[in-house]
Amino acid sequence: MEEKSKRGLKEWFASSQALLSMLLVQGFVTGMQLLSRVILVKGSFIFSLIAYRHIVAAVCVAPFAFYFERGRTMNFTPKVWFWLFVNALMGMTLAQGLFYYGLRDTSATYAVNFLNLVPICTFLTSIICRMERLGLHTWAGRAKCGGAMLCVGGALCTSLYKGKEFYLGHSHHGQTAAATHETQMLWGTLFLICSCLSYTAWFIVQVKLLKVFPLRYWGTMIACVLATIQGGIIGVCIDSSKAAWRLEWNLQLVTIVYSGALATAATFCLLSWAITVKGPSYPPMFNPLALIFVAFPEAIILGEPLSVGTMLGVLLIILGLYSFLWGKNNETMRMAQQPNVAAAEVSSMTELLAGAQSTATVIPSSSPMNTVVVLELEKSDKN
Repeated sequence: MEEKSKRGLKEWFASSQALLSMLLVQGFVTGMQLLSRVILVKGSFIFSLIAYRHIVAAVCVAPFAFYFERGRTMNFTPKVWFWLFVNALMGMTLAQGLFYYGLRDTSATYAVNFLNLVPICTFLTSIICRMERLGLHTWAGRAKCGGAMLCVGGALCTSLYKGKEFYLGHSHHGQTAAATHETQMLWGTLFLICSCLSYTAWFIVQVKLLKVFPLRYWGTMIACVLATIQGGIIGVCIDSSKAAWRLEWNLQLVTIVYSGALATAATFCLLSWAITVKGPSYPPMFNPLALIFVAFPEAIILGEPLSVGTMLGVLLIILGLYSFLWGKNNETMRMAQQPNVAAAEVSSMTELLAGAQSTATVIPSSSPMNTVVVLELEKSDKN
């Protein structure tokens, strides 16, 4: 009986590895959001955090690049270096820098809402640029459009409607008031919107990068090195004092190591494996969990208030995102089953999807997995 239960436990663990890995990713995301929020409110210099974080990330990703992509041909032409530089600038230096400024001036729960809007912004951008059609004559197209509208409504609700506030833990009015007064909330929202747009541009850039440099691990490692250099140059121009760049044995150092090793390198490997096993549409299903994982610990541990507007916005964004992902997944499956689509083309697009989603894991949240939205647009162009 005992041996049978052990066998059953092993079978359950083997069948649930992808699920557990995605939950672990969300755990990494939650820890990084909360740690970053604490040190940013205490006055940590944002660009030193970005530079040091990506040094750790590059060191942690390097062994995987040398092992899994050893012996593969790498051709570093000026075009490749250009797209690597733009990739690091848009998705790491600017997007993360703007996100950290927004996180500092608002709250972790509020900021994560905007990260879940990245696939919606990408979808709307593709519509404006005529990269994709609405397809309102199909249920998948209606689900995508309805999901996009729900997400936008949720973001507006979170930003414009506050409602009654309540505390789950001990209230720290003195601590939260310094970080959430109206002027900072306004600037924080603008920073988060710009960060969302920067991530949208980044996903489009990755399509170009993966066409000229398809090595995922090497691409991530080099992009992290370039982001370190970019963040260092921008940071020195803003604040060159030793105090801004000094590292001590404190929570800032813990956050840097945690962000680089777990929220970047470990997340990269887990997502890459999950995409290989379950496909590129699987990881985005877990993105909304970050909202729940962040909102309640932030309220309990940090004493941040939860408002009716925030919770209503979270609910709308979760419903909208799942509706959008369902529509997108059904549309992709329908296109793959069309007889006029060559099998080789579908196969190459699947590899491209998996590659870019893995590369995107250096985002400070679960939104790296949202790359699927942009890359699937390329398929509709080729049909």
